[in-house]
Amino acid sequence: MNAVPRPQAIPAHGSRLAALNDWVAEVAALTQPDRIHWCDGSDDEYADLLAQMVADGTLLPLNQDTHPGSYLHRSHPDDVARVEHLTFVCTRERDDAGPNNHWMAPREAHAKMDALFDGCMRGRTLYVIPYCMGPIDSPLARCGVEITDSPYVVANMRLMTRMGEAALARIEREGDQGKPFVRGLHSIGELDPDRRFIMHFPEELSIKSYGSGYGGNALLGKKCHALRLASWQAREEGWLAEHMLILGLETPAGETHYIAAAFPSACGKTNLAMLIPPEAYREKGWKVWTVGDDICWMHPGKDGRLWAINPEAGYFGVAPGTSAATNPNALATIQHDTIYTNVAVTDDNQPWWEGLDDRVPALDWQGRPYDAANGPAAHPNARFTVSARQCPSWSPRAEDPQGVPISAIVFGGRRATLMPLVFEARDWAHGVQVGASMGSETTAAATGQVGVMRRDPMAMKPFCGYHFGDYFAHWLSFDKPGAKLPKVFHVNWFRKGDDGKFLWPGFGENIRVLEWIVGRVEGRAHGDGGGHSVGILPAEGAIDLAGLPPVSPALFRVDEQEWQAEKDSVADGLRAMGYPQEPEDG
Repeated sequence: MNAVPRPQAIPAHGSRLAALNDWVAEVAALTQPDRIHWCDGSDDEYADLLAQMVADGTLLPLNQDTHPGSYLHRSHPDDVARVEHLTFVCTRERDDAGPNNHWMAPREAHAKMDALFDGCMRGRTLYVIPYCMGPIDSPLARCGVEITDSPYVVANMRLMTRMGEAALARIEREGDQGKPFVRGLHSIGELDPDRRFIMHFPEELSIKSYGSGYGGNALLGKKCHALRLASWQAREEGWLAEHMLILGLETPAGETHYIAAAFPSACGKTNLAMLIPPEAYREKGWKVWTVGDDICWMHPGKDGRLWAINPEAGYFGVAPGTSAATNPNALATIQHDTIYTNVAVTDDNQPWWEGLDDRVPALDWQGRPYDAANGPAAHPNARFTVSARQCPSWSPRAEDPQGVPISAIVFGGRRATLMPLVFEARDWAHGVQVGASMGSETTAAATGQVGVMRRDPMAMKPFCGYHFGDYFAHWLSFDKPGAKLPKVFHVNWFRKGDDGKFLWPGFGENIRVLEWIVGRVEGRAHGDGGGHSVGILPAEGAIDLAGLPPVSPALFRVDEQEWQAEKDSVADGLRAMGYPQEPEDG
């Protein structure tokens, strides 16, 4: 191996932190790039990156009249989603990773990855990306450095994190205090799906990812750092790193309650985070503020409450299905300065995807003339990357160093039967059990069978970086003297009637359920007393249904016999995930 000389590996504008300089030098010696660039996060740097990628075809300019500052990236057709089957948690003891993760011994994983990285950046630039997850001055934030050979990753990390000189200064400051930073090494390699691995080393706070340029495989600040490693770090330090949105619900009285909510995929998380109240609610003074749409870090405060930050600075959202009807705030957010990945384009070069409108695209996500015989025009996992500040409902509290106090935690899944529209857990322990047992039902189109349950505890099944049994115990540990924990709720927007149609209109009307939740937090909304297994249901008339078409009473009912079968299924699921205790009654 030909080591890169140290003067070339460490430019004059590099870090003054010796540990960081040494690591960059080691990586450069292994990967052998032609040059090294330390990212400063500036506007000029971003413009240069975009121009470079346009010149080499990595990015394609979109219609600059309709979508100024926006570009399209087409990934390799075999590189379009997370690679969960090749994602590993590498702990010294296999049991620490748990049955919910793929495991590999750290020594074996390092050897495997270093063999792939050997010489992989010849002819390329090695980018050093210092970044901060969370507001740059927040004591709740955590920092990392990603090394990559992809300018597309650099551009996306600039939108998704607080990246650049300010983050580097914090890393140096904390390094002087002996605090570690997360080390992420990534290369697109040769995009061979058989040589595509993501290794997480939580005991070392490091990540190695090879062979993909896509999304969560390559943007290491997102799922890899902010959930898999952060969940481990949170358990060690006494906080929670969760796959949750954060919204602020402002009441007509002018008080804002902050709600964290965890839903599995296809259950409306981003739509809820950016909810626009119906006109009648807006006239009364109700407002929804978006703090985050995907990840929530919650820390216990001195006042006993949980305080939360959104560690991300942008949205990496799914484009298909986003429209003026489903999420007008999201659509408004991505009208300018957005990087689109694997969407289709119209004949006038505007981005397009299924569910957007009734236009017919000209080119599909692979750049081919659109032909319905080839499948959807946009890839089903097509994405947009955009700064959160562009969202019309963006909350300035998203940059509050202390975070926001959480009044309620909401779990939810896609259940066509059984689950009512909303219920409240009786206490914190019951709430943890509700989150641990959540899940969604598959559809006939997806699997050929209807109603097959997929358990996804706290929506963290793909993202919890350690044993689920330890994870549930960590949640339970927050219930201690002096704690003022959020109330816990469960919602289900997807209950269906005998005719197969949804019983609840959803979207903006979901604020009616949030109103009841906030009313319960404030002690003024009525429940039914909880005289049954599921929990506390809204009392009759407690949810405002004025102006809606007749709503089926089935939305607010639970069949006790069906619920007993659900409890048995939950117990089996918890045991399968390594949690030996029986769930409490409920």
